[in-house]
Amino acid sequence: MKKLIKTALRFILVTAIIACAKPGKNFTEVTQEGKNGTLYYGGDIITAEGGETPEYAEAVWVKDGKIAFVGNLKEAEKLSPDAERVDLNGKTMTPGFIDGHAHFAGFGAQAVTANLLASPDGKCNSMNDLIAELKDWHTKNGTDKTKGWILGMGFDDAVLKENRFPTREDLDKVSKDIPICVLHISGHFCVLNSKGLEVMNINAQTKAVPGGVIRRLPNSQEPNGVLEENTATPVIFKLFFPESKYAEYYMDKGQEMALSYGYTTLNEGKTYENHLQFVEYAKKGKLKLDLLSFLDPSMAKFLDSEWNSTKYTNHYRIGGLKITLDGSPQGRTAWRTIPYLIPPDGQKTGYKGYAQMTDEQVQSAVDLAYQRNLQIKAHCNGDAAGDQFIKAIHNAEKKFPKQDRRHIFIHGQLIRKDQIDSLAKYQIFGSFFPMHTFYWGDWYKKIIGDKAAREISPVQSALKKGVHINTHTDAPVALPNMMMILWTSINRQSRSGDIMGKEERLTPYQALKAITIWGAYEFKEENLKGSIKKGKLADLVILDQNPLKIDPLKIKDISVLQTIKEGKAIYTKK
Repeated sequence: MKKLIKTALRFILVTAIIACAKPGKNFTEVTQEGKNGTLYYGGDIITAEGGETPEYAEAVWVKDGKIAFVGNLKEAEKLSPDAERVDLNGKTMTPGFIDGHAHFAGFGAQAVTANLLASPDGKCNSMNDLIAELKDWHTKNGTDKTKGWILGMGFDDAVLKENRFPTREDLDKVSKDIPICVLHISGHFCVLNSKGLEVMNINAQTKAVPGGVIRRLPNSQEPNGVLEENTATPVIFKLFFPESKYAEYYMDKGQEMALSYGYTTLNEGKTYENHLQFVEYAKKGKLKLDLLSFLDPSMAKFLDSEWNSTKYTNHYRIGGLKITLDGSPQGRTAWRTIPYLIPPDGQKTGYKGYAQMTDEQVQSAVDLAYQRNLQIKAHCNGDAAGDQFIKAIHNAEKKFPKQDRRHIFIHGQLIRKDQIDSLAKYQIFGSFFPMHTFYWGDWYKKIIGDKAAREISPVQSALKKGVHINTHTDAPVALPNMMMILWTSINRQSRSGDIMGKEERLTPYQALKAITIWGAYEFKEENLKGSIKKGKLADLVILDQNPLKIDPLKIKDISVLQTIKEGKAIYTKK
């Protein structure tokens, strides 16, 4: 009887507590932190802490922009009795997303110019589609915000039905009177129409700069409209970076896109004079997420500014230097030690791609990074480019004191296994690009061979050899869709459904850590962000499904419902 009475009293007490507890608001109703903080509960809260097994928490208490408590709900309620209660309603909370490598300056252009991406990110699957899209965009938008040009981004010769680049002749079908420029999905090529070539003063007498190519019409020196690498870069930066009066508009649009995909930390992978635009944007308080700039070595003058810091000012700082040693593997300008099976237009059998920098230029940039104790990001797609960078690191290691530098090897699509050993030896961080397995896996089988194609972005091999890694979108090369990073890292499935290297697939938990805590580690910010842990910034994302529990093939369909930066909701899906 006594036992029955005690049980009854306990039930009454628990019922009373539940009845008196303040009901939680739906997360969509909360944009600002409560006066005494905000208490999140009622869903799967993945902390990204711990080892190989996912760690979940019942509740997270956020106060003053930081995480004040993570753990048991009852304990959280005791510590935060007056906090705003937010019920996740069964949704999933993760740390905010950190893209290992992207180009924020291009986000705005991607949002403003014509979308020339192929399915599933766009509609341009043939040359006729591309021409129609450019015409439609011009009709709807005009050219006021694009310097009088018709501009488009993202065409992909590997997916276009014709399996070729557009030429001046194709773009002339859109307009012969208005200059036109379209950017390849890799960001390493552009194509101009006849008027565009005229405006840019590129003709039969124009010589390509070192590390670049001007493609010509057959049996002629007349340009066919396609510019590669170092000949394309100045044109791209001139046209796709906005005029000052539109800079804020472009950045607004780019930031809106990033927030909708759950970004709380973003970087500009190669910054020039547009550093000054970022500074003005930050000074105005417009940045809602954290932005790091990696300067081209030609912009070393900015290293002496107050923005070159390990701390953010108004969410902005210089993160280090960026060098580009070669080009794009899908565009066949990545620099290899063995030839491509199918050379690009205008190249002969035995073509291996080419370098964009001399050994001396690479060594100079690496030495500068060591002298100033800066991180350096090195774009290396082909293994010959990887050899060039590793050699420069080897030389610098002999000359400068040992420090935690975390230099970053970007992309590494065609990295060799012995080069992974070198990354481990020199503690070089590997930021890989598994999204290629979907977008170009089938194409790689044609241009580099089946075996080599399945070995691209060898993330699991790098982990096993002790290399710190993460993953990235390289947006606007592709849409900055962080769920697509997860999907490709886990599945490595090509467009045709082929598995591109089963042994290199990440587990769902590894893939999530690659865009959260491992992303924070890349930028030496793992003590500040990247996981849900007491004392860290309250950078959080709410998803409509748990990527660790659903069918891996459905992960790409997960939606970001809310993005939270330092306790404030900076994006809520409508």
